[in-house]
Amino acid sequence: MKKEKRQLEILRSSLKLGLTSFGGPVAHLAYFKEEYIDRRKWLNEKLYADIIALCQFLPGPASSQVGIAIGMMRGGLLGGIVSWLGFTLPSVLILVLFALFYQNFQLGDTTWIASLKVVAVAVVAHAVLGLGRKLAPDRPRMGIALVAMLIMLMFPSALVQIGVIVMAALVGYVGFRKGQQPSLSTFSISITKRQGVLSLSILALLLVGLPILAQTVSNAYIQLFDTFFRVGSIVFGGGHVVLPMLEQEIVPPGFLTGSEFLAGYGMAQAVPGPLFTFASYIGTMMEGILGAIVATVAIFLPSFLLLIGALPFLSELRGKQSFQGMLIGVNASVVGILLAAFYNPVFTSAILSSQHFALAVILFALMQFWKIPAWAVVVIGVLGGEVLLGIL
Repeated sequence: MKKEKRQLEILRSSLKLGLTSFGGPVAHLAYFKEEYIDRRKWLNEKLYADIIALCQFLPGPASSQVGIAIGMMRGGLLGGIVSWLGFTLPSVLILVLFALFYQNFQLGDTTWIASLKVVAVAVVAHAVLGLGRKLAPDRPRMGIALVAMLIMLMFPSALVQIGVIVMAALVGYVGFRKGQQPSLSTFSISITKRQGVLSLSILALLLVGLPILAQTVSNAYIQLFDTFFRVGSIVFGGGHVVLPMLEQEIVPPGFLTGSEFLAGYGMAQAVPGPLFTFASYIGTMMEGILGAIVATVAIFLPSFLLLIGALPFLSELRGKQSFQGMLIGVNASVVGILLAAFYNPVFTSAILSSQHFALAVILFALMQFWKIPAWAVVVIGVLGGEVLLGIL
């Protein structure tokens, strides 16, 4: 019964986040901190920062992986699945419905979607400020963050992001490995190292075998699974990076038109939860409800396999000063990467006028100084947007 209560606790927490987590991956990390660390105290800030750094090393949706990892630590593999379901299901259902009624909806230029984008600016700014204080609190680490931000703004790409993280890890190894050994809280996880190796082997097998199977067997669902599994396995940088990769897989072959593709992507940014649920929209447009299920499972499955493969080794690695130094560098670079992502695409796509900027500043102040919760800021932002942005 205790295990069942724990799973229900994970479901309630993750479902709450799935219903209120507007603002994209950067904001999600702030929501997770507020719920899992500040409120429920399931883990401390140091372990949370280490999990973020680990997920930044892995391809896939980093914020979703953080939520899955916390669920696994709290309730085993089932806890990870429950955590993912709660966080992901609300946006999946919204995007499936949007796809089904796409012909009747013309939402691209509506005020409330513009308002949600402005809300995202305020939430992300608040999130980056909070993470910056924790992950880059001194001049050396802030220097790493600023260099990472500059590189990402000048050369925005997934490969460059990987290079920035690797370089930051090397800088951290050289500059921080001889620092004072931090006091680390222990954590337990029910996944063994043998299971971790098996999980990584399954991932490699699927990456090699699925393209062969998709070419051999003429089945739309196998081809759909192959496409989204590959994308979920190799995309670094989260939901915004997945756009050009999926566009090349979906639009040129004629599965969706460019307008249909961008309409779904715009809606994906306007709903709470992970941007990777854009796959649910595409799957529905291509193959209906079953297509949505196949695409959604396929794009998130690599995250589970990677986390199962990595988490059993995290506790051992955290105790090594050299690894801690690398994590310090990676954590600092994450702040810079998030700053770059805050400017483009979050700020540039949402702040289009003085009214947009004024609304964003007001919402940020409500969160920063009046401590208004994020879900309330979303409501205030949409209602306020109807007034301020309706003037345009």
